[in-house]
Amino acid sequence: MASTRALPPSLLGLDTYLLSRVGKVARGRFADRLAARGLRLWHMAVLAALADFGPHAQRDLGIRLDIHPSDVAKIVDELASAGQVERTRDPVDRRRMSVRITRTGRAALRALDKEARQVREEILAPLSEDERNALSDMLRRLFEHTHPDTGAD
Repeated sequence: MASTRALPPSLLGLDTYLLSRVGKVARGRFADRLAARGLRLWHMAVLAALADFGPHAQRDLGIRLDIHPSDVAKIVDELASAGQVERTRDPVDRRRMSVRITRTGRAALRALDKEARQVREEILAPLSEDERNALSDMLRRLFEHTHPDTGAD
């Protein structure tokens, strides 16, 4: 008798289904690690954008990351409360808030990157290093194909 947890072979033959299920597990594991630190993926995204691209107007940060302005404000508030970002008035336009990552934020981002790499190791454990590199390459190409406006080249 077949296991009641066995999935239909027709589903297992769909790459889109497999990508979705593996992605769900990876995201869940990473989300759990972030939650243990009181963070969500958007917190890491904001820290990464500030670390990679430098200070941003809060509004521009939302545009870059495709986050609603009210959500950006909340995320930046939370990161500022933790000392991971600083907000200042833009000297050119006093209506705008400029956000920059702090030393504490950079340390937090390094810790989050380490957590992400550990999840990667767990998820990709059955693959050799060459297979992991090939998968990473293919995923990057798929991402660039499905998100052409992100400048992810």
